[in-house]
Amino acid sequence: MTARRPQRARDPEARRAALAVAAMEVIAENGVGRTTHRAVAARAGLPLGATTYYFPTLDDLIAAGLRHALDGLQADLSAWDDRLRAAPDMAEALTGLVQEYLADRRQVRIEYELFVAAARDTALRPLAEAWLNDIPATLVATVGADAARDICALLDGCILQSLVSGTELDAPRLTAAIRRLGS
Repeated sequence: MTARRPQRARDPEARRAALAVAAMEVIAENGVGRTTHRAVAARAGLPLGATTYYFPTLDDLIAAGLRHALDGLQADLSAWDDRLRAAPDMAEALTGLVQEYLADRRQVRIEYELFVAAARDTALRPLAEAWLNDIPATLVATVGADAARDICALLDGCILQSLVSGTELDAPRLTAAIRRLGS
């Protein structure tokens, strides 16, 4: 007589979360265009059917991964807000935060994948717009709305250049540019 394996309790929310995390990781490694249900299921260690059960379309699965990344980013932005408000030199503090942000290139790639995906898929735009709006909101109290938008555009350009070129951020130059835009 063969002993039966005990059945594992299924936790739908835990599976959904595991799939979102796995989708985020696959997006970081392969990009949105190469993300598949099969790759996400394999990364999560779940059967392929679980991905299509919880996320019927690939767009749903990708959006879940990007939403998970955005949740982490919004928590980071809250910490940025606290640090910037307490900083004696906002430009220097902001440059330091960008350097810390760039230390996790994998996470940066995920977040920039969100922008690229949102440019193609209107369903993802609210996710990308949440990020675009959160960073300026952090700076508005210090430098005003127009300068906050300009500084964020500068940060995006510097981050993207560093990400694409694989080079370190030119911190003194960024700090000086932030000071010029914020004055």
